[in-house]
Amino acid sequence: MRAFASLVGAAALGLATPSMADVEAVSEQGFVTRDVATLAATPRQVWLALIKPADWWNDDHTWSGDAANLSLVPSAGGCFCEAIPGEGDIPLDGSARHAVVVQAIPDKALRLRGGLGPLQAVPATGVLTISLEEIEGGTKVTWEYNVGGQMGFEIDAISKAVDGVMSQQLRGLSDLLGTLPGNASSRDDS
Repeated sequence: MRAFASLVGAAALGLATPSMADVEAVSEQGFVTRDVATLAATPRQVWLALIKPADWWNDDHTWSGDAANLSLVPSAGGCFCEAIPGEGDIPLDGSARHAVVVQAIPDKALRLRGGLGPLQAVPATGVLTISLEEIEGGTKVTWEYNVGGQMGFEIDAISKAVDGVMSQQLRGLSDLLGTLPGNASSRDDS
């Protein structure tokens, strides 16, 4: 989350952020980001990797600084959570709920509801829908995060920052499983 805060600050200042897919929609009420990747893996292989975010989520976008502390229970009501190990003078462990699973259809779709990163501290919430579609030689993954509600952030800046972070996570999954030749993570213009 430390890097996420830096990304928000950079976007607010108009500085360059990591390559992004697309901010599909922006309004006073929220925004939608979307990214698509074609992976060189079956829908089952993608599903099994997707439900183990510790293997592909970026360490910089965790509260603990280590994606190995992430877990995801792929069933309705399941938690996309993080253990936060105690350190120093505080030997007690903490935890964070990033989102709750609202839909899990193995090999097809995973939908989570929650405010990721700095959105956790404001009334806004988001719905992250990850769709898997079998295609020749692999799986098309569509990654869409629909955020709405009172945020306390400038919408243009936060939408671009969130888009960059969401795309980074899809790239992590893509790096783990591999992409089909010529079809790396990109915006879906259809």
